[in-house]
Amino acid sequence: MAEAERIIGTPDTPGAGPGPEQRDVRGTDGTDGMDDTDGAGRADTAADAGASAARPRRRRVAVLFAVAAFAYALDLVSKLLVVAKLEHHRPIEIVGDWLKFEAIRNAGAAFGFGEAFTVIFTVIAAAVIVVIARLARKLYSLPWAIALGLLLGGALGNLTDRIFRSPGVFEGAVVDFIAPKHFAVFNLADSAIVGGGILIVLLSFRGLDPDGTVHKD
Repeated sequence: MAEAERIIGTPDTPGAGPGPEQRDVRGTDGTDGMDDTDGAGRADTAADAGASAARPRRRRVAVLFAVAAFAYALDLVSKLLVVAKLEHHRPIEIVGDWLKFEAIRNAGAAFGFGEAFTVIFTVIAAAVIVVIARLARKLYSLPWAIALGLLLGGALGNLTDRIFRSPGVFEGAVVDFIAPKHFAVFNLADSAIVGGGILIVLLSFRGLDPDGTVHKD
């Protein structure tokens, strides 16, 4: 009997039961007992890093579209007011002869250039919008977001005129009304485009790329 108890053990005998080589090495969750904390931690860290990197880009894209929406809305409202209140009326003097509001229909590009190429300018405006949308996918720079937003809002403003105003779709004349002395008549969309272009030139001169990196030639 003693020999049998020694072999199979008894429930109430201290230290009895399976030896180290017989113990169940499975974890409480049914796994093989291997510690996968390090693997899960690395995966969580990588996911957090990816999410952290995406947040600044989403904020910059939000700034881009907010600036574009503001520029577009301002241009659209100003043109509606000009057509309703100023077209076919005498110009309004703002600063004597130096600055007037005068309604002009422009079939050309910004500041009245190239009136024979209305369709081409329409295509160019649409291409600019597509390029800006593609750049937004790698946008991490706030100044670039503002510059591209100005370009996008201005391009959308004039493109709306090209599509919906007479004499026809893609051939519509843009409404211009800001008339400085000895200068071409323009609108707020033109101003946004020029402002965005100047800002892009300055950023490029400083070596700042849309993704936020700075390079020196």
